[in-house]
Amino acid sequence: MVKNTGWDALLSLGYVHESGKTTLLHRQHHGPLRVQKALYPEGSAVCHSIVLHPPGGIAGGDTLEIRVVLEHGSQALLTSPGAGKWYRSSGSYASQQLRFTVAENAVLEWLPQETILFDGALARMNMEVELAQGAVFMGWEIVCLGRAASGEKFNHGHLNQRVRIKFAGKPIWQEFGNLQGGDALMNSPAGLAGCTVTATLVLAGKAIPADLLNQCREVAVDGMAGEHCGITVLPDVLIVRYLGNKSEAAKRYFTALWTILRPYAAGRQAVIPRIWQT
Repeated sequence: MVKNTGWDALLSLGYVHESGKTTLLHRQHHGPLRVQKALYPEGSAVCHSIVLHPPGGIAGGDTLEIRVVLEHGSQALLTSPGAGKWYRSSGSYASQQLRFTVAENAVLEWLPQETILFDGALARMNMEVELAQGAVFMGWEIVCLGRAASGEKFNHGHLNQRVRIKFAGKPIWQEFGNLQGGDALMNSPAGLAGCTVTATLVLAGKAIPADLLNQCREVAVDGMAGEHCGITVLPDVLIVRYLGNKSEAAKRYFTALWTILRPYAAGRQAVIPRIWQT
């Protein structure tokens, strides 16, 4: 049995809304996870927070947990300063647990930059979202399998993903993913079809009007060979998939959709986090 010798990190954030302003009232951390300051690039109603992981990468044995609670009427947007890197493991799994609780009339946006799984990484990624009646969650995950720019493929390792979303106490979306590095599924037309980037965008808590859905479906990816996208609508959930070979293309595609969806989901125009442009 491989001994766990990695970092144990916890970040707990709590947002409240008073007099038209969302404030990061509660901030607690243990280990290498931080939020340095509250940012207000679009006025006081929405608090932007940049989640920092000072080590710069996640190694085998690391456990990261992020808990976010939004009180009634608050709005928060969380992102990351750069790509998340999951390093090759000698035998221990690394894990990331996201726990989001969003109260009535609150809006949480979880928009991290891409996640890169090095060849040989052993990763568990779980996300749980609890939405009260009238709450909204919009988030995405962009996963790069291997370091394509270096010619590295994800031939070894393992990725396990789980997403659970509840709305007004009832499950409205559950998804489980299990991918073994080098598995035939990675090249199968029924799987990843040889693509190295897989991404998902979720909007939960609101039914999507037909005209808004049509606008989203008119958005095209960059048009490079081998790229695929699709949009699925269920009661109170919209799911968008991207499959291709460029994380930049996935992010541009998702950003375009976010720009369309945000006025409806959050009641305001999209304001690109400045950290994305640095």
